[in-house]
Amino acid sequence: MTLSLGAHVGQQNLTMAEMRTVWRRLDEARLDWISVWDHLYEAPPKDGTEPHFEAVATLGALCADTTHARIGCLVFYVGYRNPGLLAKAATTLDHISGGRFELGLGAGWHEWEAAAFGYDFPPLATRFDMLEEGLPLIRRLLDPAEERTTFEGHHYRTHRATCLPAPVGGRRLPIWVGGIGPRRTPQLAARHAEGWNAAYVPPAEYARLNGILDAACEAEGRDPATLERSVNLLFQLSTDASRVDQDRRGFDRSWGSMADRVRGGALLGTPEHALEILAAYREAGAGGINIALRAPWDPDALTAYLDVVVPAARRELA
Repeated sequence: MTLSLGAHVGQQNLTMAEMRTVWRRLDEARLDWISVWDHLYEAPPKDGTEPHFEAVATLGALCADTTHARIGCLVFYVGYRNPGLLAKAATTLDHISGGRFELGLGAGWHEWEAAAFGYDFPPLATRFDMLEEGLPLIRRLLDPAEERTTFEGHHYRTHRATCLPAPVGGRRLPIWVGGIGPRRTPQLAARHAEGWNAAYVPPAEYARLNGILDAACEAEGRDPATLERSVNLLFQLSTDASRVDQDRRGFDRSWGSMADRVRGGALLGTPEHALEILAAYREAGAGGINIALRAPWDPDALTAYLDVVVPAARRELA
């Protein structure tokens, strides 16, 4: 399994011009993957006090500005847009990118932004029910062989809907399911997706979830090797070893009450240690490793990662 190295760029605390410069740099560095997230407020939550761009509009610029990397969203919350709208957005973005777009879907978590903008945010079980109903409907809508899609479900419906143009070249547009739940997430990924993404978990937990995903694939009669696996790691490298402790404290302040949960899934330390961390996730079953960039970050550390760590990882972990 070839190792994919990418970046997950949070569209907050940056001007659009700055963000476009960042992802052009990532694409020029020949990263394999660039994604954004689907939020209306900043993450971690700070009550909407930080500048933040909407995902679909941002993705349009990202698709147009790049030429190499696969492009995605990790992940769209199924409660913000119905499956028909998501399918139309996906095929539009696929054409803007020239066939590089991949659609990520999940059950969501940011209840504060949902409340602020008047979206229902039902209990987790209901959100998973929505995801379970929406995934096969989106697949049908994106299938070039299905000319019209009629569906009547509990949460969604369509009537003789078309989704033209189809994805570029009539391809099967890849769908990713994101999340770290041990029960329904693996089941839905195994049944409906081309890929699974987990965010901010330690290598041992990633390996455990990976094993559950293998079992879910086998229960569906699917070869586990046909499902891609990736992980997002919070980017917090420090070029100066003397700053590591200071940067760790800043990380904890930024994440507040969520710091304990996500610290184990962060790229902390110096670039010299980064390859060891990437190797641990590779050993745990990750075929793709994405650094999650939240501004501000150390630009020298990012340069070191792209110019030193990425080539070393491709040599030693492929």
